[in-house]
Amino acid sequence: MKIIKAGKADLETILSLQYLAYQSEARLLNNYEIQPLTQTLEEVFMEFEKGTFYKVVNEKNELIGSVRGFVDNDTVYIGKLIVHPDYQGKGIGTALLKEIEKDNLGLRQELFTSDQSLRNLRLYKRLGFVQFKTKLLSEDLNLVFMEKEPGLLDT
Repeated sequence: MKIIKAGKADLETILSLQYLAYQSEARLLNNYEIQPLTQTLEEVFMEFEKGTFYKVVNEKNELIGSVRGFVDNDTVYIGKLIVHPDYQGKGIGTALLKEIEKDNLGLRQELFTSDQSLRNLRLYKRLGFVQFKTKLLSEDLNLVFMEKEPGLLDT
């Protein structure tokens, strides 16, 4: 497994993996219109222009994970942590989050997930993120915003 920064040529493949990886979230929420499943390639290109995309490739050089982030003031905003379903639970998401942290030492980190995504919430808490607000999206769905203050890199 190798983590590297993604380029423009990777974006279409990353979007395809995003559509695949977010199927489980859509099932969990019983909503297949969530933003990661409706995002267009043009929108991904716009995100790429303002931030950094990381990708994970396996030994066959196949894309198996990705995450993106952008910096505003002294905060790195992390989004769309995705791992191919066949590779989930193997530490790839953790490795991607640590890579963003390593590349942005000294910056506060912020991300969000659904309050129903217990697996994501456990991962983020284990890596030192703490909840600082929630946002009501619908009568049965909240977004949980989490942050991690700058400090020593986790080992």
